Amino acid sequence: MINNTSSGLVFGITGASGSPIAAMLLQRLRELEYSSKTALIFTENGKRVWEYENEGIEDILKDFATFQNDNMFVPFASGHSDYNAMIICPCSMGTLGRIASGVSHDLIGRTADVMLKERRPLVIVIREAPYNMIHLKNMQKLHRAGAIILPASPGFYHKPKNIPDLFRPLVDRILHHAGIENLSGAWTD
Repeated sequence: MINNTSSGLVFGITGASGSPIAAMLLQRLRELEYSSKTALIFTENGKRVWEYENEGIEDILKDFATFQNDNMFVPFASGHSDYNAMIICPCSMGTLGRIASGVSHDLIGRTADVMLKERRPLVIVIREAPYNMIHLKNMQKLHRAGAIILPASPGFYHKPKNIPDLFRPLVDRILHHAGIENLSGAWTD
C-alpha cells in the first residue's frame, strides 16, 4: 500500500479555507495506518480555521504527533531526517509566497525548503481563488523548484452524491503525489 520505504510524512495546515479537505486527508492516513508516520504542523491561523471549519472533529488529531510551528529543533527541519515527503493543505498564498522566496521563518517554511533542496515530494494544495499575477509567479517558481502545485479542484466524473464524495478522489490524488499509494479514488473505467 505504501509506495516508499522511508519513514515519514510532514503535513502542514495553514490559514487558508479548506480544512475539511485536510481532515479527510488525515482520516485517510489513519485508514492507511500511516498516522504514526505523520508529523502535523499548524500555523496559528491554520489552527483557528481548522476549529471553525471542522467544528466537533478534534478527535481526528489524537493519532498524529503535532509540532509547534515555531520549533525548528525537530528532525524534519533537517535534510538528514528520514521524512520523505510533505503535504501543505490547505496552503495560503502567504505561505506559498514565503516558500517561493526561500523565507524559512517557521517550521512549515523550513520543512518545505528541506523537501525542495533534498528533491523530495512537496505537495502544495492551494485553495484560494482567483489568482493574481504574484500568486501565479510564486506557483511557477515552486513548480520549477520541484514542488507539485495541486489546486483543491474536485472532479465530477465520479458523480459525487455529497461533499465527502466530491473530495475523496482529490484526497487520494494528493496522497498519490506524496508517494502514498491507494487506489480508492482511481478512475478505472
